[in-house]
Amino acid sequence: MSESRRWRWSNLYLIAVFAIMYAPIFYLMAYSFNSGGTMHGYDGFTLDWYREVFADTRLLIIVLNTLVIALLSGLLSTVLGVFGALAIHEARRRRTKNTLLSFNNVLIVSPDVIIGASFLILFTMIGIRLGFVSVLLAHIAFSVPIVVLMVLPKLQEMSPTLIDAARDLGASRWQVLTGVVLPFIKPGIFAGFFMALTYSLDDFAVTFFVTGNGFSTLSVEIYSRARQGISLSINALSTLIFLFTMLLVAGYYFLTRRSGTGAQAAAGRGGAARGAAKEGTP
Repeated sequence: MSESRRWRWSNLYLIAVFAIMYAPIFYLMAYSFNSGGTMHGYDGFTLDWYREVFADTRLLIIVLNTLVIALLSGLLSTVLGVFGALAIHEARRRRTKNTLLSFNNVLIVSPDVIIGASFLILFTMIGIRLGFVSVLLAHIAFSVPIVVLMVLPKLQEMSPTLIDAARDLGASRWQVLTGVVLPFIKPGIFAGFFMALTYSLDDFAVTFFVTGNGFSTLSVEIYSRARQGISLSINALSTLIFLFTMLLVAGYYFLTRRSGTGAQAAAGRGGAARGAAKEGTP
């Protein structure tokens, strides 16, 4: 088989895969503008379902709750995940490092139902009321391992000579961290933050267990409304969430490109510092 023919079949395969993945989403988005009120026949174009979404005060409060939870859990889990990745990277014994990585990966591969039920039992035992705090703590817990996996490869790519050069020039541990390590791993930090943010926005199973009366998130609310019957306001809400997610992806791509440029500049500064240190050594 020639290279051009193989390339054509691989492209057709990718097109088919993406078509299967995105067809239901575009179908949902198209019917969010249907004036007929059903998903069986397209009667005409309307924006009434979007007006209904923006006129629903309770739904807007839920949207705000979801964004606040996502942003706070993303920020806090990114901080904890960066320090966790640094601790794993600095572990001297290989067995210790592998053990820490295994514990980190357990939370990622564990079923969401098990994690949600475990947090429900824990919060009930220690007396944490189910609501904003319980959802925030649960989202931080399952987001930290994701951040660790995003940051750790960047730490492994970093040359130890960058840190050695900074220490030879008299930099303290804090200066090495803030001036050399963090600029180099910034793409991984941004990736971890956006992954934690999207996981928080998307999560349903864990949130369903740890949320309480008077507090809800979008995933739980959409599930509750879908059980009551088909309403095209759900289509409109899902379309807005999809567009918001696309904006996040575009922002992540833009920031990682800028961060990658900054990391290369930091590496260049480290190389210059290393050269200066060698020249100054008698």
